[in-house]
Amino acid sequence: MNQDAIPASDEQRSNAIRRELALHCDAMLREISSYQEELDAQREALTRTQSALHHCERRFFHEQQTGPVLGLTLNQDTTVADVSAEAAVFLGEDAEQLLGRRFASFIVPDERERCCQAVRAALEDDLPHAADLVLQRSDGALFDVRMDCQKLPSPGKPVRLRISLVDISELKRLQNELSAFRDTRKQLNTIPNEDWLHGVIDQSLAGIYLIQEGHFAYANQGFADIFGYPSATEIIGKLAITELIVPEDRARVQENIRRRAEGEVPEMRYTFNGLRKDGSRIVVEVHGRRMIFEGRPAVIGVILDVTERKQAEQQLRIAATAFQSQEGMFVTDANQVILRTNSAFSAITGFSVDQVVGHPPSLFHSDQQNAGSYAAMWEKVTTTGSWQGEIMDRRANNELYPAWLSITAVRDAEDRITNYVATLTDITERKKAEAEIEYLAFYDQLTRLPNRRLLLDRLQQSLASSVRSGAQGALLYIDLDNFKDLNDTLGHEQGDLLLQMVAERLRSCSRIGDTVARVGGDEFVVVIEGLDENTQEAAAQSKEIGEKILATLSRPYPLGDLVHHSTPSIGVTLFKDQQNSIKELLKRADLAMYKAKSAGRNALRFYDPAMQDAVTERTKTENDLRLGLRAGHFLLHYQPQVNLQGQLIGAEALVRWQHPLRGLVSPAEFIPVAEACGLILQIGNWVLRTSCQQLVAWAMQPRLAHLSIAVNVSARQFHHPEFVNQVLAVLSETGANPRQLKLELTESLLLDNVEDMIEKMVALRHTGVGFSLDDFGTGYSSLSYLKRLPLDQLKIDKSFVNDILTSNSDAAITSTIIALAKNLGLSVIAEGVETQEQHTALARQGCHAYQGYFFGRPVALRDFESAVNIDQPVNSPGVGAHTA
Repeated sequence: MNQDAIPASDEQRSNAIRRELALHCDAMLREISSYQEELDAQREALTRTQSALHHCERRFFHEQQTGPVLGLTLNQDTTVADVSAEAAVFLGEDAEQLLGRRFASFIVPDERERCCQAVRAALEDDLPHAADLVLQRSDGALFDVRMDCQKLPSPGKPVRLRISLVDISELKRLQNELSAFRDTRKQLNTIPNEDWLHGVIDQSLAGIYLIQEGHFAYANQGFADIFGYPSATEIIGKLAITELIVPEDRARVQENIRRRAEGEVPEMRYTFNGLRKDGSRIVVEVHGRRMIFEGRPAVIGVILDVTERKQAEQQLRIAATAFQSQEGMFVTDANQVILRTNSAFSAITGFSVDQVVGHPPSLFHSDQQNAGSYAAMWEKVTTTGSWQGEIMDRRANNELYPAWLSITAVRDAEDRITNYVATLTDITERKKAEAEIEYLAFYDQLTRLPNRRLLLDRLQQSLASSVRSGAQGALLYIDLDNFKDLNDTLGHEQGDLLLQMVAERLRSCSRIGDTVARVGGDEFVVVIEGLDENTQEAAAQSKEIGEKILATLSRPYPLGDLVHHSTPSIGVTLFKDQQNSIKELLKRADLAMYKAKSAGRNALRFYDPAMQDAVTERTKTENDLRLGLRAGHFLLHYQPQVNLQGQLIGAEALVRWQHPLRGLVSPAEFIPVAEACGLILQIGNWVLRTSCQQLVAWAMQPRLAHLSIAVNVSARQFHHPEFVNQVLAVLSETGANPRQLKLELTESLLLDNVEDMIEKMVALRHTGVGFSLDDFGTGYSSLSYLKRLPLDQLKIDKSFVNDILTSNSDAAITSTIIALAKNLGLSVIAEGVETQEQHTALARQGCHAYQGYFFGRPVALRDFESAVNIDQPVNSPGVGAHTA
């Protein structure tokens, strides 16, 4: 800073500047008068807008609560009908205490008549009227306010008035100060007293500055406060102008100062980003003009910190943009009365703004959800601050639709709820898509009966219900006699028609709660629940139902111009606990059905107790399993998993039992027994440990180090309380890379304690362990759980792959699963790929990983390792042939 620009005495220079400021007071007064005229003009424009949009004001009255305008609604007798929260605070009363009080009671007595005149005028001519009044709060404090009054349109309803109040106390104070200043000048007819000028200028809250020849010749304390300096002496003659401006704005501000100083633009108002002493940024508004000081050009100005105002404006713009989103939104007050909705809300619900504003959200609630559930919902919002979930809502045309609703409470600085903000999404199409996927996966398209997949789930539920209630159940296996002859003679169309008619007759014979399913070409199963606890009585009840089915299905079938006679053979087995697996129950019923066929068909037979040889064999198998575990008779076979190019990426570890007498035993024979007797936990742990040890061994061989191993985990094993600790212990003890271990889970796990399942998966996922959902599409779980599970991969079940070339349903299911996986960010692998055609069809649908006989059968470790060639696709000659 050029010190020569500052007079020898700082005090003399400050006094001189104050005198020059006094000379410009008239101009400042004219400027303030101009501001007042501008404010009046804006108020007149607002009045005209209010007259044209008065119906909008009523709907969006709550918006005024967030601004400087304080709103009230008066009845025709001028008693308070409604009041905003801010207006209640301003008047010093609770909102409820203000209702019913006369508005004039808040006006000082000398000005009440002026208030009443404005009210009467508004009632008479429907035009807005204004008056400046003195308002007295309940605590005795007095405020100058500007009152705008206008009658609200209310055809057929009592007349109401809208009152808007603006606190103009500060404006009145400034006007009084300026008036006193003018009077003082007139009386003295001289430059004001220097002490008085010091109080007006130096103590002003606004920043006042004088710039001359590029330097700060003067700055008051308000200016220093704005820029974070303890005293103005740290600025005057010491700081360059650019030190108070952010780099990107310096050139523009300096140019503006030059233009004013040289007289190009005598007066200018603009904003820029300033730099405080601590380095923080602020937004300031400058109003400066050119003046001549000590015979040289200078720039004098007023500066204000408008950072908070700019931030508030930005937040309002962001909020306004967010409110007009594609999701339906509505805002209520603390009493759950709707204040505002967006256009998406009207598009979703069919309710216009006028139909819902002023009403509670229960206006569009459906009767399918009781009042208790809504009360619980609002209780949770009040206590926790938010709630979200699926509900059934009602549109304006009374149509019901599923919606996803999220509600958040808005609290003020004193932690009181002031509003509720809700978002509403129509999930009708999503529910339809879920229902379609469920139908494709769980229902037979020809007969519309549950298919085998859904039957197995229903049967599992029936077994669990039987355990809880003690009641017995029955499984009826039904096969149509000589059905093949009908297809061969009359064609498949007539055969399909017969199957549809059989399905309808079975439905008519079943009771509420029973399950009727089609499990094969001409094979049906009926599951009966709630039979007597006594076995003989339960057998009699099931026989009665079976004979009814037998008689109903034996009636003639009209097939076009022909009448076809068909008879069934029915096998029955009872169940009352979970000692027998589902497969065993089906096998028993199937054996009983064949016994009925052997008896001459068109008959019903129960499972003969003499057929218990299988049970005896199972007991022997269980004992051999225990011996095999101790003797080390188990081994792992590995089936290749390949990518789209056929390159080996990993293997699935499949347990085998090398029985000393029976040889290699298939898992299909001993796994159900192990599940039933609890040995599956020991077998599962052995498989996991052996697989991890193999990963460590492969890590030492460069051509195998990239391979991962997929390990099946049973439901019983996964739900064990120590499952996570057991997996972590095996990884730690073996030193296997957890990122190369993939645990395969089945959808049946989703039927019980999903939260526990997610918690365990997340714990293992953090260490790098991956998860694949095995046999996807064969279970019966809600898709809403799928998006919450920390999965890496979906595995398409072999049953869909088998008929992908001949069944449109299976092709549609595989395509849907692949698309679903892609949308969820998951990989997908298809198992059971046995032909090039199946591989090609899956590849066209977007599947990029495969497993099946086409690429290699499960083989022992030595054969698997010898077949691996990282440079040659697995299904190429010499590789696929070897592993097959």
